[in-house]
Amino acid sequence: MKEVSNMEKESCQNFSGNEGTALAGKKGNRVKVLFLTNNGNALPLYEWICERADADLYGEPLRLEDIQRFSPDIVISYNYSHIIKQEIIDYMHGNIINMHVSYLPWNRGSSPNLWSFLDDTPKGVTIHKIDRNLDKGKILFQKRLEFDPAVETLETSYKKLNEEIVALFKSHWEDLINQSYVEYEPKEKGSYHSQADLKELQSMISFSWSDTVQDVVAAYKERVAKSV
Repeated sequence: MKEVSNMEKESCQNFSGNEGTALAGKKGNRVKVLFLTNNGNALPLYEWICERADADLYGEPLRLEDIQRFSPDIVISYNYSHIIKQEIIDYMHGNIINMHVSYLPWNRGSSPNLWSFLDDTPKGVTIHKIDRNLDKGKILFQKRLEFDPAVETLETSYKKLNEEIVALFKSHWEDLINQSYVEYEPKEKGSYHSQADLKELQSMISFSWSDTVQDVVAAYKERVAKSV
């Protein structure tokens, strides 16, 4: 697996593909994409984008001088662990999107897959705009999903969520780069969990990502009941 977190920059010249898609209003020019990630599971999507656009891969904290150097038309964040500063959002005129493996506004923040089961909240994937508030930008596209807790593990459900969000992204590629979408804000307040919440959970119960969802939820409910 390729390490992304220590990679400053990698361009599409290292990948196959030479056919591009023109951004609306940029006649004949290939759209320029800055792809942000720290996770190797995002690299297949980056390679897919490289076949359709001029793209750069970046995994470090993004600074204003970086965005000015890359000069992208659109920024795509997928499994990227760093907060994007407001000055960068302003510089891009809001044209920064994030791919989040939860059915927003539910389970903003860390470990959304895990908490969707523990809190019994809606499950799915969301592509949304990035703004100053974590995972609270306007929603562009969503898909709700269902899982069988007796069959799925935390690992297999996470894999399926990532497969679904990649498929959703690909199906709306033209819409995203041409900004042909209707933005909307959810009516529900939703939920949020931090990395500290995960650490507290791990101090409460013992579980692994290969455990079935049903077993993890049962252990969590038993522990909560004992603490009441």
